Amino acid sequence: MMSNQKSTLLTEGVLWKRIIAFAIPLFLGNLFQQLYNTADSLIVGNFLGSNALAAVSSSGSLIFLLVGFFNGISMGAGVVIARFYGAKDNEKVQRSVHTTVAFGIFSGITLTIIGILLAPQILIWMGTPKDVLVNSIVYFRIYFLGSIAFVLYNIFVGILQSSGDSKHPLIYLIISSVVNIVLDLLFVGVFHLGVGSAALATIISQFTSAILCFIRLTKTTESYQIHIRKIKIDPSMLKQIISNGLPAGFQNSIISFANVIVQSNINRFGTMAVAGCGAYSKIEGFGFLPITCFALSLTTFISQNLGAKEYERAKKGAKFGVLCSILMAELVGICIYFLSPLLVSAFNSDPEVVAFGTAQARTVTLFYFLLAFSHCVAGILRGAGKSIVPMFVMMICWCVIRVTYITVIVKIVPAIHVIFWAYPLTWTLSSIVFLIYFLKVDWIHAFEKQTAYP
Repeated sequence: MMSNQKSTLLTEGVLWKRIIAFAIPLFLGNLFQQLYNTADSLIVGNFLGSNALAAVSSSGSLIFLLVGFFNGISMGAGVVIARFYGAKDNEKVQRSVHTTVAFGIFSGITLTIIGILLAPQILIWMGTPKDVLVNSIVYFRIYFLGSIAFVLYNIFVGILQSSGDSKHPLIYLIISSVVNIVLDLLFVGVFHLGVGSAALATIISQFTSAILCFIRLTKTTESYQIHIRKIKIDPSMLKQIISNGLPAGFQNSIISFANVIVQSNINRFGTMAVAGCGAYSKIEGFGFLPITCFALSLTTFISQNLGAKEYERAKKGAKFGVLCSILMAELVGICIYFLSPLLVSAFNSDPEVVAFGTAQARTVTLFYFLLAFSHCVAGILRGAGKSIVPMFVMMICWCVIRVTYITVIVKIVPAIHVIFWAYPLTWTLSSIVFLIYFLKVDWIHAFEKQTAYP
């Protein structure tokens, strides 16, 4: 199969231009992703009030707990595909793509069953306030009816991005964001259908973007084209995907579990605290955009260049990406710090809600540079096939230490600010560990010693 790989290969051209050109659509795409994730909370909070906002917010950590594992596997698949694409090994690109899609279909079905069955009990374990529990269960169950769309969308986008195409996912995200916001306004604002309709709007928009991605992947002439009849599991390829993705999946789930514990402690401070912190979490999603887009860019960039044996280019790209992410993340953090009262009040103007959201923002936002460093180094190591390292670092720092800190300190000082400080403290620890590892270990040499892929 002939393909014009130069259009998306990150192994050629001016290094910084290729990284920026790839990262900008990722940034804009994540921006629109966050917009339609935020639309639920923004519209629900303004039309249905604080209790409904709390219901949507209380489900957030739990949703990512279940979705995060499968997204991690998708990241592993992207690393494998990017490496073969960078090496211009079209046959292995085909095998990895179709194995990933087959795995995604199975994962989506599994996630639907797990989400619907376990929602009530887990929300109860989290200590979700009784006055929002019923709405939280409704929102959660409807949301997970669209699990296969969420999983396949992330897989399709991962395939496109692993080949260096970040523009088409951006276009599809813009379309799905518009669909979601329009349906949110229609279902909640006009028809007053309740919080469940906000989840329904989200899954309809997600199906829209997944279908558009699928059409693109079946129509392209590139080596990563999907052929429906070829969708099946290749055992040797699945092993590679799992070995790269399982650490990231566990990492996402472990971090999400820690955040569920954090959310459980926030829940104890009442509905207004849940609503205020939920509003901040949506704002925080925008603050994380430069972090996530550069981390993902570095994973793809490193994967392609190591696959093509462009080792010096990989090293230079890693340094450039980390520096850009740190600077941009801190700039965004400073802006959110000063604008937080205005931003939180956009979700709900209740003074108590605004106070809780602002307090959390002004505790953590000035430390975004630490989060950026940790995520970028983790992205570099995943691209180099060392995904188990960030898994252990983040599991220890962001789960074990974070949960231990909250469990012990909140009993001594029962104040919500103590919970807020769990994030910058654990970001600091992970950054120190990653810095030591990055300076001491030659990750390029470690990659060269890996066994060749079958």
